Amino acid sequence: MDPKQSLPYLCRDCQHQGEKAPKRCPHCGSPRLLIHQDLTQLCIAHIDCDSFYATIEKRDNPDLQDKPVIIGGGQRGVVATCCYIARIRGVRSAMPMFKAKALCPDAIIVRPDMKKYSTVGKQIRQMMRELTPLVEPLSIDEAFLDLSGTERLHHAYPAQTLVKFTQRIEREIGITISIGLSHNKFLAKIASDLEKPRGFSLIGQRETLDFLKDKPISMIWGVGAVSQKKLAQDGFHTIGQLQNADQTHLAKRYGTLGLRLFKLAKGDDTRPVTPPQGAKSISSETTFNRDLSLEEDLLPILRRLSETTANRAKTAQLAGRTITLKLKNAQFKSITRSRSLPDPTRLADRIYSIGKDMLLKELNGKSQYRLIGIGIGELCDAEQADPPDLIDERATKRAKAELAMDKLSEKFGARTVELGLTLKSKLDKKDKATDKKSEIHSAQKPDQDSGIA
Repeated sequence: MDPKQSLPYLCRDCQHQGEKAPKRCPHCGSPRLLIHQDLTQLCIAHIDCDSFYATIEKRDNPDLQDKPVIIGGGQRGVVATCCYIARIRGVRSAMPMFKAKALCPDAIIVRPDMKKYSTVGKQIRQMMRELTPLVEPLSIDEAFLDLSGTERLHHAYPAQTLVKFTQRIEREIGITISIGLSHNKFLAKIASDLEKPRGFSLIGQRETLDFLKDKPISMIWGVGAVSQKKLAQDGFHTIGQLQNADQTHLAKRYGTLGLRLFKLAKGDDTRPVTPPQGAKSISSETTFNRDLSLEEDLLPILRRLSETTANRAKTAQLAGRTITLKLKNAQFKSITRSRSLPDPTRLADRIYSIGKDMLLKELNGKSQYRLIGIGIGELCDAEQADPPDLIDERATKRAKAELAMDKLSEKFGARTVELGLTLKSKLDKKDKATDKKSEIHSAQKPDQDSGIA
């Protein structure tokens, strides 16, 4: 007798359920059954949208449905994401665009529409919060949910609630999601990747050790290539080898990482699902088609990005106590410089002024950069921002002028007054796009869709 036949099941298509699992749903004939001994008890979920950007583009353009689609742009850009057809050809997120085109020359390249993706992401996030207040976003298209104690609210155990949720997302949003359901966050995240796309996998507590023992160490969240190499040199290739290792030895050899590896190898993860306490930073960044090194090229771009960051802060009614400049050089090395402020700010003029000081220190005539970004952190309420400067009266005047420009922009729907440096940036961008020598495009990561993280 198949041991599965004695296990509870739930049909993912018609929601029929029973105690003895068949091969197909006896009600609708679907083979998509959730079968698990802990089906009604597991309550920690990881929800991940399937190839989020690409799926939205295919939703909005049916002609793309059966074609490989890559979301990105520019020869010097990177792949933001791609559909599963392109993934079969070897294309991956964060891959340089030229390499992706070589692997999949017939791919349809679509420029990212971050505003559209952000809108959809917020819709899905709100739908998640209708299931439980315990929603912990990881990015625009994925989050942890704790559904413990929601049975009375939804008149269903968590797996049932999530099945209904997947159907609602497909019906109302027009995309698909994958779900991992387990007894902690670590295993829920692993489970959501097991059957993509449209996956729904469960990992129970009693099977945790057996499930993990033959899995590669790379499956442990946060173990990157450098850590994998070091562990492999010490003879650790599978999670099972970590399970059998001496905890004290791992701690001495790898420090806190060793203790973390030992716990996760045993499936021990006590982190709660924690809703965000608000944005941590607001930023904007841009990648270039060719490396730039000159002050006259970079400063207008920095000014434009400072205005974008400031506008986002003003919209969110937030200000920042720190300003961070981000650069990425021709060797893909990231450089960040930060400066703390005596008073929080949301003004483009102040963000740009401090960003400019930090940028000029990095310009030596030799270093070339392919990306620049500017942001504010240590966020607080905007009411605390930008008190009058009793020493620099010109700064106070510039602040008043900027706020007056904001009011004109709000009234007329566009920037009515442009600063010279900003206008130069826009004109340069137009000219460079025309001769196709130095086109600038947005290359924001998923978490930076709105510039607020």
